[in-house]
Order: sequence, then structure tokens, then C-alpha cells
Amino acid sequence: MRSLITVTLTALSLSACADNAATLSPQSNDSVTTTTLTDGLHHPWSLAFVSDKEWLITERRGTLRRLVDGTLEDDPVSGVPQVVAKGQGGLFDVMPHPDFADNQRLYLSYAKPCGDDGGTTAVGYGTFREGTLKDFRDIYVAEKACTNTAKHFGGRILFDNDGYLFVTVGDRGERDRAQDTTDPAGSVLRLHDDGRIPDDNPLADQPGKAAAIWSWGHRNPQGLALHPQSGKPWLNEHGPRGGDEINAVAAGVNYGWPEITYGREYYGPSIGDTRQDGLAQPLLHWTPSIAPSGMAFVTGDRYPDWQGDTVHGALKLTHLNKVAFDGRKPVSEVRLLEDAGNRIRDVRQGPDGYLYLLTDSNNGALLRLEP
Repeated sequence: MRSLITVTLTALSLSACADNAATLSPQSNDSVTTTTLTDGLHHPWSLAFVSDKEWLITERRGTLRRLVDGTLEDDPVSGVPQVVAKGQGGLFDVMPHPDFADNQRLYLSYAKPCGDDGGTTAVGYGTFREGTLKDFRDIYVAEKACTNTAKHFGGRILFDNDGYLFVTVGDRGERDRAQDTTDPAGSVLRLHDDGRIPDDNPLADQPGKAAAIWSWGHRNPQGLALHPQSGKPWLNEHGPRGGDEINAVAAGVNYGWPEITYGREYYGPSIGDTRQDGLAQPLLHWTPSIAPSGMAFVTGDRYPDWQGDTVHGALKLTHLNKVAFDGRKPVSEVRLLEDAGNRIRDVRQGPDGYLYLLTDSNNGALLRLEP
């Protein structure tokens, strides 16, 4: 029965993406401003709200910073695992467990040292109390994705409403790996909160497959957010030269990279077709690339005209990107904060309904978006 359900859902997902992917004509808008809450951050990567008054920020070099009552503490949080901080590697996402108030579990994703000076995507958790992370342990290490190539780690993590943990893993710069389902590279993984693999994962009963895989054919997913109505994860991911994508993630679906893409080689030629039977189309593609990063859905009342819209950091074109959808159909794109020139790495909606942004530089900042 599980296999039948998975096949049916896959067919529906592919059917929903049967038409060519949308691309929009973006509009510029300078109606919003930002307030700087803190700066002096070293390439911050992710923001999490432990409580209304206690926030955590990862820095890619391998440090976890604590913000209490709006003040950034000088000393980083202790107990963080060793990371490979080179290229695109480092400390990535931070996420409290859905039952954090009861179990104090804090999850981190990071580039874990492996092999001969290599790295791979890993996720684990420790107990976070009184500003200290204790007893950190890995719950999943993408061992087959170990390589000396310090790029395309993915590294976003997300809990859904049922308590499953989703983890993105990039193709590690070796594109064909995204089509190899014995290899977690180029995929979205689905795990229990302790790292066990759910029995109803689409490849769980297929010998030799990477049973943690939920979907595959991804290049480098950098944003991950839960759709407020469906409760399903959506992501954004980097294409090569063009072909950045937004995808609604579904079980057992192949999103095509590198067999299909709207991007091209950096030196000009096409990589593959733009569509192929059995491979899902993105909901939207950005061509030219914006290099999307952190992603959130707007559900708070601070921005009443943006309800349900997606917002994305843009690393390459240095702005905050907002895309409105009618169901799964993108209907408008607005580019905000273009004049500021910030590489926006993460976007989070806070418990107060405001959107908070992290800027990626060696003097990175935490910003609040003012409507």
C-alpha cells in the first residue's frame, strides 16, 4: 500500500508540473526599510528563535552566536561540532526541536570533516541550556557524499507539522550524483528526529538505495520553508548560469537536475533539455540567476498585503525577493532593498511577525524589515 501511495503522489506531483516552468518580470519596490539590530557577524548563515528573548545565529566559520534581549553576547556558544570551514562549507542551519520547551534539543547542520581533507553534509543535535550546547551527536552523516570539493553542501533543515526532519544535500559539484538514488547527494532527506529513517520513505524498501531520500534531482537547495496551508516543504535552489528554482517538494519526485534545467554552463552551452517526461518542472525559475538563499512564507500581520507570499534572500543580485502565488502558480515578483547591496543569506519570520534578515559578509548584520 505504501508503494502505491507513493507512486500516486508522485504522479500527481508530476502532473501538476506538466507545463513549462514560469518565469516572471520582476518589479522593483523601495517602500520598505530595515533596522539594524546587530552587526559584526562573520558570514552569518542561519537564524533561530529559541524564545521571544533568546535568538541564535550561526556563523559559517563554525561559531554559534547568542542574542539575548537584543544584545549579542561576545563569547560564542560552546559545544558546537568541528566544521570544514572552507569554500562553501562551514556551520549551516540551526533549528530548535518542535518540543524544545520540553527536551531542549537544538539541531545543527554543518560540513563535517571526512576522508582526506574532505567534507560532507551532516546534521545532529545537542541539549541547549543556559547558553551552552552539551552532548552534541550526529544523527545523519551523508557519508557517500564525502568529497574534497568544498561546494554545494545544501545544509538547510526543517521540521514539518508531523515532526519529521527534512535535510537538503547539494550535488557536491558533481552533477550526475543528483540522479543516483544510491547516493544522498543532490537530494532532500526525510528523517525521524533521532535520525532513524521512516518506513514510508519512497526508497525505504528498495535494497541498495539511500533510504533517507525523499526527493532527488536537486542541484544545491539553499532555502527551505513549510507551506502554511499544505504543511509541505517548499525549497529554492541554485541553478548554474540561470535556472535557479522554486520547487514544492513531494515524496519520490525527481526534480530533474542535470537532465533538465533552465540554466546553462558558465561558459555558455546548454546543459540539458528544459523538460522531459517523468521529471518535475519547477514552480518558477529565475533566469538570469539571483542565487536564492534563505526562504520564508509570510503569515504574520506586520505585512498584511503579503499574506502567503514567499520571500527569498538573493546572494548574487543582492536584494530581498518576494514571489506571490495563486495556489502553485506564481503571479508576481517584487525585488526589495536593491539599493542596499546586501547579500541576504537568511530570511526568517519572528515570533512577533516581523521578517528578519541576515546579510552575508565578514561584517554581517541582523536586520528587521520595516513595512
